[in-house]
Amino acid sequence: MKIVMLGAPGAGKGTQAKMISEKYGVPHISTGDIFRANIKENTTLGQKAKEYMDKGLLVPDELVVDLVVDRLAQDDAKKG
Repeated sequence: MKIVMLGAPGAGKGTQAKMISEKYGVPHISTGDIFRANIKENTTLGQKAKEYMDKGLLVPDELVVDLVVDRLAQDDAKKG
């Protein structure tokens, strides 16, 4: 099962995603969580994202895609 949730800040995406994750046993993956984890782990992608974030800029789509692809390659995300 693969679900993508889009919406404005505060719309409830995270709340709904958490419930779906718990009910169906699939990981809840969010770009914010991915950014924070990669910055905390001081990965190359995390360092690049932090440079933009520290300047108050949006992280470029290409970098976001690279971070998400990396996250989706992890074992827990392989089943959905």
